[in-house]
Amino acid sequence: MADDSYESILCVKPEVHVYRIPPRATNRGYRAADWKLDEPAWSGRMKITAKAKIAYIKLEDKNTGELFAQAPVEQYPGSVVEAVTDSSRYFVIRIEDGNGRHAFIGIGFADRGDSFDFNVALQDHFKWVKQESEFAKQEASQSAAPKLDLGFKEGQTIKISLGNIKKKEAAGAAKSRPGAGGLLPPPPGAKGGILPPPGTMPPHQNPPAAAPAQPNPGLLLDLARPAGPTQPSQDLWGDFTAAGSGATQEPVKSGWVQF
Repeated sequence: MADDSYESILCVKPEVHVYRIPPRATNRGYRAADWKLDEPAWSGRMKITAKAKIAYIKLEDKNTGELFAQAPVEQYPGSVVEAVTDSSRYFVIRIEDGNGRHAFIGIGFADRGDSFDFNVALQDHFKWVKQESEFAKQEASQSAAPKLDLGFKEGQTIKISLGNIKKKEAAGAAKSRPGAGGLLPPPPGAKGGILPPPGTMPPHQNPPAAAPAQPNPGLLLDLARPAGPTQPSQDLWGDFTAAGSGATQEPVKSGWVQF
């Protein structure tokens, strides 16, 4: 809620005209055509201010700012401000002198936009007043209602069962562990250990070297045994004869040595 001692300015219009109005003969409302529009009783500046819930329409001198008249507005629309029936630029307001006396005067604006701003400033202020009143009622109803105490009483305890959570955690761990270290087991019948995947070996280690081939003892024994001396052939011509044994031999003539 706004401070009661603070007065805010809602709207200022530099030119407004004041008219004397005749008494209203019927309940149909005021008509600006019945006024002497070409002969205003006073011209000056209009200022709308707000102090707490009440708005004030102040008519002031343009040059000195001296107050000519003011109209306290406690409700809008209401009896303090009333629009005429034949124009949107003219209104009838009820002014007060602070001593309990009041009078009705007519005011008018030369520009239609000024009259629109005058109307909207009063509407916005009392819309805000209505919202503030609703908020105050809600706070009062909430403070009057008994408060719900959700705190633990002395010695009061609660029991929470976490059995299902442990089972879910164990099942999740089993699903996320397909093999040791994230590696698949070797296929059946494979020999040797499981080599680490490429890129996982530390940079300072080299891949394991292949084991050196073991020598065959039989081969070593054959190489170590010295070959025996070659026996000379008894037939000096035997090698030549053997070399040509595959060829067709002609019958040896008598008297010639066989080569």
